[in-house]
Formats: sequence, C-alpha cells, structure tokens
Amino acid sequence: MQWTDRIRQVKILLVIVAVLIAVASLLVSHILVRDLSVEERHRMEVWAQALRSLNEADETTDLSLVLSVMEGNNTIPVIVLNAEGGIDDYRNIEDTIQIAGYAQRMIKAGDTISVGSQLVCYDESIMLKRLAAWPYIQLGIVLIFVVVAIFALLSSKRAEQNKVWVGLSKETAHQLGTPVSSLMAWVEMLKEQYPEDDLLPEMDKDVKRLQLIAERFSKIGSLPEPVEASMNEVLTHVVDYMDRRTSSQVQLISRLPDHEVIARMNASLFEWVIENLCKNAVDAMEGRGTITLTLYDEPHVIAIEVADTGKGIKKKDLNSVFTPGFTTKKRGWGLGLSLAKRIVEEYHKGRIYVKQSEVGVGTTFRIEMKK
Repeated sequence: MQWTDRIRQVKILLVIVAVLIAVASLLVSHILVRDLSVEERHRMEVWAQALRSLNEADETTDLSLVLSVMEGNNTIPVIVLNAEGGIDDYRNIEDTIQIAGYAQRMIKAGDTISVGSQLVCYDESIMLKRLAAWPYIQLGIVLIFVVVAIFALLSSKRAEQNKVWVGLSKETAHQLGTPVSSLMAWVEMLKEQYPEDDLLPEMDKDVKRLQLIAERFSKIGSLPEPVEASMNEVLTHVVDYMDRRTSSQVQLISRLPDHEVIARMNASLFEWVIENLCKNAVDAMEGRGTITLTLYDEPHVIAIEVADTGKGIKKKDLNSVFTPGFTTKKRGWGLGLSLAKRIVEEYHKGRIYVKQSEVGVGTTFRIEMKK
C-alpha cells in the first residue's frame, strides 16, 4: 500500500510541476505581448502625430519625414474616420467590405487616438496576434505529446506486466507439476494398502485441488477458449469449497435463480475469481460474518455479486483495489484482485468493480458478463 501511495504522490507532484511550468510560460508570454502592445501604441501615437503634421502643413513645410513615418507602418491596421464617421483613409486592411464594422470594433476596444476632427482607429498587428496565440498552441502540442508519451509508457508497462504474469504463471505451474504428480501416485499407493482409511479420500481431494491450482496457473499464461458452462454450478462449487475451509462463524449464502444460467467461460478460472473474492471477504470480516453470493440473469448481462459484512473499503482506496501491489493486509502481495480483474476483463470480456462499500458495514463486488 505504501508503494502505491508513493507512486500516486509522484504522479501528483509531476502534474503540479507541469501546471506550474504551463502557468509560468503563459505569464511570460502575456508580459511579452503586453510590452509589444504598449510599443505598438507608441508607434500609433507617432503615426497620429505625423497625420496631424500632414493636416496642418503649408507650402513651406518639409513633408519628407512625415511621409516617411506614415509610409513606415506596414503591419498595424489603421482606419482614419472624419467628424461625420466617414472613412478618410485606411492602411494594412485586407477585407475592405466590412471596414466600417471593423472600425466600430476598434472603437469599442478603445484603440483610438484623436487627431483634431479625425479619429485614428487601430488594431493589433498580425504578428502580435500570432505571438499572443502561440503559447496556447505550443502548450496544446506539448499536451498532445505528453498524452501520447504517457499512453505509450502505460502500454509498454502493461505489456511488460503481462510478460511477468505469463512467466510467473508458467513457472508456478511447472514447479507444482512434479510434486503434485508424485503426491497423486503416493495417494493411489496408499489407497491400495489402506482401502478402509477414512482420511485418504480427503487427502485425495486436497491433491486434486493442488492439481487444479497448477492447471489454473498454466491457463493464465495463455488465452483459454471459453465454453458454455453453468454459472449455478460454478457458484455452488465455490460455496461448497469455502464452506469446508472456513470457520463456523462465517456463513455463506448463495442466492441462485431456479433455472440454469449458461455462460461462455473457463469454469476453472472463473471459480478462482469467485474464490478470491470470498477469501478477501473472510479476511475483511476477520473470520466472523456473512458472505452472500447472488446470481442475476438480466436481459443483457449475467451478473454475480459477492457481498460481505466486513470492515469495508475507504473511499480513497476504491480506485486502487485492482492495482497490482495494493493491499490493506499486513501480509500478501496484493495480486489477487488484479489477477481477478485480468481473468474477468481480458479472458471473459466482462467487467468487475466495487458496487458499493461502507466502512464498518461491508463491501459488494459485482461481476458482469455479456450474454
């Protein structure tokens, strides 16, 4: 649990750092755009002063400097309005059809300078507008790149985890195979020598259980072909198995429909999922309480709910219960629920989730499989 909390803290820290960098970038860009906007305002004031000088010029006035200033504006859109609101002149405007509306927008924005009876209206240059928009475009590109990179890393991590699962499962099945075969042979020999012994049938059941576990591990490493099987029988087997291996203070209740519910599944692996949920429920109840298994035959899905009267799951941990390594127990690797999720979702194309959980009341897991 500490490991998963540390990973979550690192992710939060990285997000905070990314947000701070984005805010700093936008702030610096805003300052630069503001400074350029002030500079363009000064340029337009000089341009308006040149227009005033042109309007007041006589035959002896040297207009070379004035005309040089006015002709030097090749970037800032300008519209000169007379006292009646008519257009006397304009510069650096491509769409002359909507020029009157453009002038009104400039006036509403407050980008005007009075020159006698005339009004000089101006707008930001194309370059300034591009500079103002560029940080957002840049952040968008960076965001897309980060999302793609994270998706690639998660996919790579998931593929690596799958390889670990396969390798671990195959090796476990291989290591169990030899001693289980030996035990089966010894049990058969004991049956011949002590045919009346009452303990041998129970020993035989346990050995066959070990064989079933080895078989399950071998199937985790591949994609077993699902076949039609009775979900009623699967839940009945789980209840019988758990009932014999839990204390009398744990009550198992199964609520099954009167008719057989048939689903396409690998019965052995699916029993493992239900068993895992039941074992977690026993641990959560600390060996005392009630586990209820309910099978629903709904119009579009087959649903199984496993409810317990245990200590429940905290809200902050609900999104982490299926994460490999997450566990609330002092012992354990935290792989059971993540393995159950893999079996349900990848092998059976179903869905498993926490339907509800309340601390001190209990938890209900729900599994849904499409018909």
